[in-house]
Amino acid sequence: MKLQQLRYVLEVYKHNLNVSEAAEALFTSQPGISKQIRLLEDELGIQIFIRSGKRVVSVSQPGKAVLELAEKILHDVQNIKNIGNEFTDQNTGSLTIATTHTQARYVLPPIVAKFVERYPKVQLSIRQGNPHSISQMVASGEADFAIATESLEEHTDLRKLPCSEWTHAVIVPKEHALLDLQRPLTLEDLSTYPLITYEFAFNNGSSIARAFQKAYIEPPKVALSSADTDVLKTYVNLGLGIGLMAKIAFDPEHDHTLRMIPVDHLFEPSSTYIALRPDTYLRGYTYDFINIFSSPLTRQKIDQILYAPIEEDFSI
Repeated sequence: MKLQQLRYVLEVYKHNLNVSEAAEALFTSQPGISKQIRLLEDELGIQIFIRSGKRVVSVSQPGKAVLELAEKILHDVQNIKNIGNEFTDQNTGSLTIATTHTQARYVLPPIVAKFVERYPKVQLSIRQGNPHSISQMVASGEADFAIATESLEEHTDLRKLPCSEWTHAVIVPKEHALLDLQRPLTLEDLSTYPLITYEFAFNNGSSIARAFQKAYIEPPKVALSSADTDVLKTYVNLGLGIGLMAKIAFDPEHDHTLRMIPVDHLFEPSSTYIALRPDTYLRGYTYDFINIFSSPLTRQKIDQILYAPIEEDFSI
């Protein structure tokens, strides 16, 4: 059994059982991958993948167990490499962060600039997605950690480092009727207009969903949803509906054709936190990035949360 064989098996699985795409991602040949997987299956005496002709169509029951262990083995191998790198070359390496568009566009730029100045030899990569996809990137080892803004209850194995809170705001064109109200907005006001908001805005447990549920008010029709805040603002500008998005994403100078209406009184604040795997060995510069992002998260605090029993509750 070779690590390369385990890597091939995982890569085929990650590419939806497409051997050609896996070969392209690994810069090798499809026959080479197929041969090595067959050799591994022969050695184990099981079929990892179920085939129809030459096509891989599904994963066998024992194959699922092999994939789970293979992912863990390769993750541990990377941890061993990280330990070595930590003591031989502390200021070089790579760091992959998974996050939402709002964080990447409106929060991270000054933090990234400070980090790059401090660690110019570290290759930094930022991958964007919705809450589900960024948590999956961390769980699968594709990202070192995620900067999340919504609950990730489906990934209870991830540890969450609390960072800060953020609030929503309503964004409307500058001549919109809601701007003429001489009182704070109500949920009833919002429910009368088509809504343009995040694709995860009404997920179970979100502050928006909870607000409408508690008030027994039917949620407004969602005219358009996206994970990209700039896309949302584009369609608010076109008059397709009113926007409900993170307040921090509104830039009065850049968004001069729009107006912002605070709705802190309608929706509870949402939390921002960093999610990572508890079996990850963090490089020194990873601790530093997290600390730059949230100063209360010192190395000691991070380790306390990362390696504590899962039922403990921490706040900063």
